[in-house]
Amino acid sequence: MLRTHNCGELRIGQINESVTLCGWVQRVRDKGGMLWVDLRDRYGITQLLFEEGATSEALLNTARTLGREFVISASGPVSERYAKNDKIATGEIEIKVESLEVVNASKVPPFIIEDETDGGEDLRMKYRYLDLRRNVIREKLQLRSKLANATRNYLANQDFIEVETPVLIKSTPEGARDYLVPSRVHPGSFYALPQSPQIFKQLLMVSGYDRYMQIARCFRDEDLRGNRQPEFTQLDLEMSFIQPEDVYNLVEGLLSSLFETLLDVKISIPFERMPYQTAMQDYGVDTPDLRFDLKLIDISDIAGQCGLKVFSDAIERGGIAKAINVKRGSEFSRKELDELTEFVKIYGAKGMAW
Repeated sequence: MLRTHNCGELRIGQINESVTLCGWVQRVRDKGGMLWVDLRDRYGITQLLFEEGATSEALLNTARTLGREFVISASGPVSERYAKNDKIATGEIEIKVESLEVVNASKVPPFIIEDETDGGEDLRMKYRYLDLRRNVIREKLQLRSKLANATRNYLANQDFIEVETPVLIKSTPEGARDYLVPSRVHPGSFYALPQSPQIFKQLLMVSGYDRYMQIARCFRDEDLRGNRQPEFTQLDLEMSFIQPEDVYNLVEGLLSSLFETLLDVKISIPFERMPYQTAMQDYGVDTPDLRFDLKLIDISDIAGQCGLKVFSDAIERGGIAKAINVKRGSEFSRKELDELTEFVKIYGAKGMAW
């Protein structure tokens, strides 16, 4: 390996140990007689020290040419930092650099590679390879990887078989439009990308595999939604010879295990269950957020007699009228009510009665 350690693992107990680090220059601080470089890789940041009188002049001159995102290799002994930084894991040590190699120089990045960057979304997507260097992106990808591994481990212990199903398939009738891929071998013919592995997992059940899982890529040529993209990943499961209670127990156990393994959070199971009719009656949706405590109240008997056609006509046609009881709502100003009326229109409401 070109490096002996990564930039996140050195500690005070390794003082005087000679090491070699490789990574990207996060920032350079030149105070004249002393120069510090923060070297970054995906594991963390380690400070490099160059000092007049202790560091050779040639090495010091090379260090002064470094800029943000230069890729370098630096070697030297681990020493204790004079001004410690308790915000990073390596904040008690630094490297007194004795040799330095510029592996690859860099142009000035179009935005700063920090958690709070000055790059807008369009700019960051144009330079996605730079955006991926930011901690906030890396941490999400690492969490996703840990989530996938923990899911596989849990289901493997439940006797599930992971099967990778085909991606180039024949079009199957599902709820969205297919993405089509032209065939070079058969001109005029097309493959479809799977909306889900539905057909294949049913084949596996018929074939007697009884417990199948896959972290599956799915493709649906449809408009964006809050929980759906044209290309997305889902945990796909299928089981044979089971009752509904078996599905509940499996999913509850999986989610409980994931929360504890990844977040060190214990959640109680079984989860609260709500009949579909109750959810629609009290919240108007089949996936209610139970933190929202303003339940819907049926006021059809009142609304049908209030003289407003928008209500009376709907009730005459067999509809119902519901409202939420906002405590102390009588204290709202007209300005606040008008602002709320505009706000609900974002979600498709025609307006608001009060």
